[in-house]
Amino acid sequence: MIDEQTDQSKPSSSFWRELPILLGVAILVAFLVRVFVLQTFFIPSPSMEHTLDIDDRVLVNKLVYDFRSPHRGEIVVFKAPTQWTGNPKGEDFIKRVIGVGGDRVVCCDPEDRLMINGQSLDEPYIFTENGVQDPPADEEFDITVPAGRLWVMGDHRSASGDSLEHWQQSRQNIQLATIPEDAVVGRAFTVFWPVGRATWLSVPKSFGVIPNPQG
Repeated sequence: MIDEQTDQSKPSSSFWRELPILLGVAILVAFLVRVFVLQTFFIPSPSMEHTLDIDDRVLVNKLVYDFRSPHRGEIVVFKAPTQWTGNPKGEDFIKRVIGVGGDRVVCCDPEDRLMINGQSLDEPYIFTENGVQDPPADEEFDITVPAGRLWVMGDHRSASGDSLEHWQQSRQNIQLATIPEDAVVGRAFTVFWPVGRATWLSVPKSFGVIPNPQG
């Protein structure tokens, strides 16, 4: 009888001894996932309305750009240049990639649409209020994105500190208006909070017809 009770007590005592190890492993895995694979970000400003609203929470894939460059139409989180923020420690921004290295981005065609490599771009995601949509840009421009850099814009064009704003402020300095690819933290691929706004952040189909730059 004594031997039987001793045998029954072993699994319980073994569990309590192993519990700290299991918790440690779980914490380590969660830490590694956050650092290298996935991270959550909240939206602090109206610059991406109404694709992303203030206080939305998004999930960001931090691994994808280790294997490829960002694509047009993707929503990316990046470390904003110091010239954009005045903060030498850097700040995380979230914008949509409009042009990649080599792309010529022009505003605008006769129907008031951006053109990329000669192809007009339909942008149904641009901020709309009371049936009135923001213009794609507040002034005409014609730029070519340098290799290894990105031209990014917010979906709420009239409330976004993005490539166009810094193109204007820098007196048309394309280096200061674009961000380097290696500043990108990852791709925002879903809104997960609040639950009522949960959705996938897929690339709009209109980007699929944009041709690659010539030369």
